[in-house]
Amino acid sequence: MDLNALLVFERVAATGSFTAAARHFHRAVSSVSRQIQALEHAVGQPLLYRHTRAVTLTEAGRQYYEEVRDILERLATANEALRESQSKPGGVLRINAPSAFGQYQLVPLLHRFQQEFPAIKVELLLNDRVIDPVREGHDITFRVGNLADSSLVARRLAPMNYVVAAAPAYLEKQGTPSDPEALGQHDCLVYQGELGRQRWYFQRTGSSTEQAYEVGGRLTSNDAGSLLRAALLGQGIVLFPTWLVADELAKGALVPLLNSWRCEVMPGRRELYVLTRERQIATPKVKAFMDYLSAAVTPVAPWDRWREG
Repeated sequence: MDLNALLVFERVAATGSFTAAARHFHRAVSSVSRQIQALEHAVGQPLLYRHTRAVTLTEAGRQYYEEVRDILERLATANEALRESQSKPGGVLRINAPSAFGQYQLVPLLHRFQQEFPAIKVELLLNDRVIDPVREGHDITFRVGNLADSSLVARRLAPMNYVVAAAPAYLEKQGTPSDPEALGQHDCLVYQGELGRQRWYFQRTGSSTEQAYEVGGRLTSNDAGSLLRAALLGQGIVLFPTWLVADELAKGALVPLLNSWRCEVMPGRRELYVLTRERQIATPKVKAFMDYLSAAVTPVAPWDRWREG
C-alpha cells in the first residue's frame, strides 16, 4: 500500500476536493487523481463519488476514511516525535486565524518565533470564515467569541478589548463626542462582514447593562485595514479591537474616546481563543508555538500594553 496515496486520499476526503488536495501537497490535480485511482484499484472498490463541483465519499470510502485518518495522525505524531527527539522542533506548522488579527499580530509574532525556531516552517491561512480545523488539517486555529462544542482543545488566549478612536485631525474638525449618543452626529467608519453591518454596544463603567447605538457614516467596508486607514486620514471614528489599533494609539495617531464606557460589537464579553487537536498538543512544533505564544501574551497581551504608556 502506497503511504503517499493514503495521505492524498485523506486530504481529498477531508476537503471534498481534488484541487484542494493538490494545492495542499503542491502537486498537479492529475497526479492526485491518478493516486486515488491506484488506491481504489488496490482496495478493490470505489472510495469516492466524482461530481462536477465536489467529491463525496462512498459508504466504503467513509468507513475507510475514519480508519485511515486515525492511523495517519498517529503515524505523523510518532514520526515527528522520533525525528525531533534529538533536535529542535521542526516541520510544517499550519495556522488559521481571522484575517486582520493574522496580519497585524501573528505575522510579527511568527517572525520572532521563527528566528528562535528556524526549523519550523509555517503555513498561515487567513480568512474570516468559521472553518473546521480538523477537516482543513490545521494545527493551530485562532477564534473569537463563543465556541461550539467540538473535539478540539480550546485555550483562552486574551480578552477581546475594544476601543473607540479617531485621528486628532478629525477631532479638531468635528469635535469630540461626549457620550455614545453623540456618535449619531459623527462620521463613523463601520465594518460590514458576513453577519451584516456591525452594531456598536456600550456599557457605562459601574453599570450592569449595555445598550446598542445606531451609528453610520459615509464609508463602510468588509476590510478592517481599509477602515483603519480611513480613520488615520481623519475621515471618521472607528470601534476596533485593541489588537488592531494598538500601535496607532501608542503613537498618538489615534486618540481613544469615551473611556468611561466599555464597548463591543455584540452583546456580552468575548475572548480570543487558540484551538488545537488533542493529539497535536504534545508534538514539539505545536508545544513550542503554544509556549512561545503564552509567554508573549502573559501577563498582558502586547496589544493592550499601550494603556501602560
